[in-house]
Order: sequence, then C-alpha cells, then structure tokens
Amino acid sequence: METGIQPAAGGHADTHSYCHWHKGPSGSARLVDLVERQSGPPVALYACAPCREQRRLPVRLEATA
Repeated sequence: METGIQPAAGGHADTHSYCHWHKGPSGSARLVDLVERQSGPPVALYACAPCREQRRLPVRLEATA
C-alpha cells in the first residue's frame, strides 16, 4: 500500500520531485504537512518553493507526527 511518504535521498529534504499543490514535478519540494488517516500511516504532502511562498506554507522540519 502506498503511504505517500517519500524518503529523502542522502538525508537532503529538498530531493523530492513532486509538488502536491501545483500537482507537478519540482526540484525544490519540501515537506509541509502530514495528513492523518483513520487507518495506516499519515500521508506526507510536499510543496515547491513558489507554491510555499505564494500560499505561505511553512516547511516541516521532521517527518514524524
């Protein structure tokens, strides 16, 4: 089952390649939210730099809830 959480390669948080806000590829996507579900692990949501700036989305420092 897909959890939506993508591990960072080499420990760098900005290696994710998908922005959930503009629904497209990105080289600057960072973790901004974890959506809790009733069953299973939370789903991680990522946003690129332009989407974070436009929507004032803060970057989450940790992937744990």
